Amino acid sequence: MKSYQKLLLENKAWAAEKVAADGEYFNRLATVQHPEFLWIGCSDSRVPANEITGTQPGEIFVHRNIANMVIHTDINLLSVLDYAVNYLKVKHVIVCGHYGCGGVKASMTNTDHKAILNIWLRAIKDVYRHNREELDAIEDLEQRSDRLGELNVMEQVVRVAQTTIIQNAWRERNSPDLHGWMYGLKDGLINPVTELKAGSSIDSLYKYDLK
Repeated sequence: MKSYQKLLLENKAWAAEKVAADGEYFNRLATVQHPEFLWIGCSDSRVPANEITGTQPGEIFVHRNIANMVIHTDINLLSVLDYAVNYLKVKHVIVCGHYGCGGVKASMTNTDHKAILNIWLRAIKDVYRHNREELDAIEDLEQRSDRLGELNVMEQVVRVAQTTIIQNAWRERNSPDLHGWMYGLKDGLINPVTELKAGSSIDSLYKYDLK
């Protein structure tokens, strides 16, 4: 059996199990979604948002990319953020990184990862540059990488707040709150590292004169 065929069989078994437990499960799920959370996470296959938070399908709206980045020219990310905030009316936006992140580790090296990945990782290098004194003082490379992961999450939360999407939502309905978390691959636990309540102050350079 091909590996992808096993996925299809597992899907049938999962669907049958859901229906057996609740005959209306899929009918109810297909009608509407009302997630309270937007999750911006890493694409790493070891960090599945629903599983590590114990939530069900329909409870978390998810966007994932390498190293959970918020890039202001990323139309994919911005369209997800816009839809989640303005149409789904989520109450919380969570940026979740994880310790031992390969993207974060790669950004700390001078290895040429070729054009596209180099461009993507450059944004994490900027986070390192702005925190060089603190990071260079950490001798253990794994600990340094983990701290960079935390600092990167903090920066991405700020970047979420810098968007007009969030600034408009804060002005109009005082929501959503923004959260920065780190997930531990070694213990399965989530460590909150930063939070911006709706309406929090941001650098005036990034504030827009909204009508």
